[in-house]
Amino acid sequence: MLRIGITGHSNLTAATVPLIADGLRAALAEHSGTELVGVTCLARGADQVFARVVLDLGGTFEVVLPAADYRERKVKPSNAAEFDELIGKATVHTMPFAQSNREAYMAASEYVLDHVDAMVAVWDGGPSGGHGGTADVVDAARERGLPVTTIWPDGAERE
Repeated sequence: MLRIGITGHSNLTAATVPLIADGLRAALAEHSGTELVGVTCLARGADQVFARVVLDLGGTFEVVLPAADYRERKVKPSNAAEFDELIGKATVHTMPFAQSNREAYMAASEYVLDHVDAMVAVWDGGPSGGHGGTADVVDAARERGLPVTTIWPDGAERE
């Protein structure tokens, strides 16, 4: 069983989503038909695209929620149906934080890093916008010696 985690931008433009899906599909294609398990915090954007690609390739996925209030505080109404559909298909672990904040996000990402064989980063290469952002998770993965595959296709943009 191969366990692959995801970190990535949540603010992808609508036109970028299919580019990222194609990039993820290409990066994970060699694992299609194997016991692929994706591990994600299921934030909108890269995490949810990753979850769908893993399912499309015949894999399963686990969700690590940063805090008990994540669904009610952080999932926007425009993304609630997709979040609920995907989380219903996953094994879920909730971190021991009452409130979603930067500390909880980084702790959830550290949990992901502790439970995977490799990481995929949907990342434009820029610095994190705050503690626990994509660049921080990439740095932490590299410090642990985890292989990181970066996906940011030509034409990809953030909102």
